[in-house]
Amino acid sequence: MRLITWNIQWGRGVDGRVDLPRVASHVRALGDFDVMCFQEVADNYPDLGGNDDANQFAILAALFPGYAALEGIALDVGGGTKRKRFGNMILTRLPVHSVRRHALPWPADPQMDSMPRMAIEAVVQAPFGPLRVTTTHLEYYSDVQRMAQARWLREMHAEACERALHGKNVPPGDSNATFKPTPQPTAAILTGDFNFPPEAPEHPAIQEPLAGGAPRYRDAWRLVHGDRPHDPTFCLHDHSWKPTPYCCDFVFVSEGLAVHSIKIDGATQASDHQPVMLDIA
Repeated sequence: MRLITWNIQWGRGVDGRVDLPRVASHVRALGDFDVMCFQEVADNYPDLGGNDDANQFAILAALFPGYAALEGIALDVGGGTKRKRFGNMILTRLPVHSVRRHALPWPADPQMDSMPRMAIEAVVQAPFGPLRVTTTHLEYYSDVQRMAQARWLREMHAEACERALHGKNVPPGDSNATFKPTPQPTAAILTGDFNFPPEAPEHPAIQEPLAGGAPRYRDAWRLVHGDRPHDPTFCLHDHSWKPTPYCCDFVFVSEGLAVHSIKIDGATQASDHQPVMLDIA
């Protein structure tokens, strides 16, 4: 199974031009992916640099025919019938059993700019069985909020594993169809733009062991490359945010998943972030 995760910065490249077909073309050039996870997708946000009022969720869905397009809206604001929306997206050609959308913690931090954050989770039928794929985009400015979100993602995984190991997996008795069970796997992948470097405390917080020996998250880069430093994924070609490139885009996998490779494309300038590609054997 092949996966790519990429913060596409609403399709804006280092050249300042918003070009979603360019993003899609580059994704196809990088490989034939079963799952694509995108962050910073916009709808009706002409006040973002270089952008117009287009619905990018719909555009990306059209650019990848044959893929289920799953929207994850973190920000939904504005008046009238056409609202401003901003968030994450999963596209997959694998069968989709279920989708959940989670609002992440947003504790008050009055000294910092912040915005609502979310994680979109899809249980797909991978070649090796059901797999839970989650993509997210954590807070940039607030350390307090970002740590709360990182801990919550770990707790969400712990809860899902508890449900998988001890939940009800038999057909409902007299309940209506909304109670029909769907696959609840412990096998999971967590991707996205986490807005912290590998040495930050949020990195180990996501990977803390789970009760009862359930498979915890592990950084896929470390599983493949050991102590080799993460290749940079941010500010590699655009230094407007930070002068020194660093990695803040990760793929965490549950223990037991056989990671064959994980690579970062450092060449593209179609966003201010670099794509991360994962192969599960």
